[in-house]
Amino acid sequence: MEGSGHETLNGNQYGKGCRKSTNLKMYQRIIKPGFDVLSAFIILILVLPILLPITMLLFIANRGSAFFIQPRPGLNQKIFNLIKFKTMNDRRNAEGQLLPDQERITKIGKWVRSTSIDELPQLINVIKGDMSLVGPRPLLAKYLPLYSDFQLRRHEVKPGITGWAQVNGRNSISWSKKFEFDIYYVDNISFTLDVKILITTIKKVLRRKDVNSSEVETMEPFTGNN
Repeated sequence: MEGSGHETLNGNQYGKGCRKSTNLKMYQRIIKPGFDVLSAFIILILVLPILLPITMLLFIANRGSAFFIQPRPGLNQKIFNLIKFKTMNDRRNAEGQLLPDQERITKIGKWVRSTSIDELPQLINVIKGDMSLVGPRPLLAKYLPLYSDFQLRRHEVKPGITGWAQVNGRNSISWSKKFEFDIYYVDNISFTLDVKILITTIKKVLRRKDVNSSEVETMEPFTGNN
């Protein structure tokens, strides 16, 4: 009888754990990707009337280029091409070097960045499956060798257009704190947390809080020690 009771207790414990694990895997592998693609497609259609004229204005301001495309590491460190609106032109000095950021950012580019519209082309990355609406922001590929094992865990999930670190300070927090927020998301990913992040992001964008007003206001490069 003792053995039977013990097995029942363990069975209940394992059953609860298995259900929780199964529900989490179902959300991450099926529900979240489906929600991402459907939502990104709907949002892209809705904002298309805004994106088209902005694309033309940036094309003119940047003298022939409206988009900024850069390789970034995603899920499992797989490299993909991140798409953003280009907010700076490619003006160079007599030696062929790019001018300082302050001299290259365009008026339309500054406005696009201050409203976070520069991030909207990443909806295409979401539809392609490279990114999610919510997840750790995709950083530069050159940072990969600098990560600790803890920091590298940010690549256990798809990168996102917005994330837990973005709604908790964005560029005003240190790199170490940003990575802590990223790993917190990896360990606590859920539909509830995703909704919370999306709602908070919308509020911050509308209030223009924690949103960069120019290309210059970015974080210092990650060195592996900061």
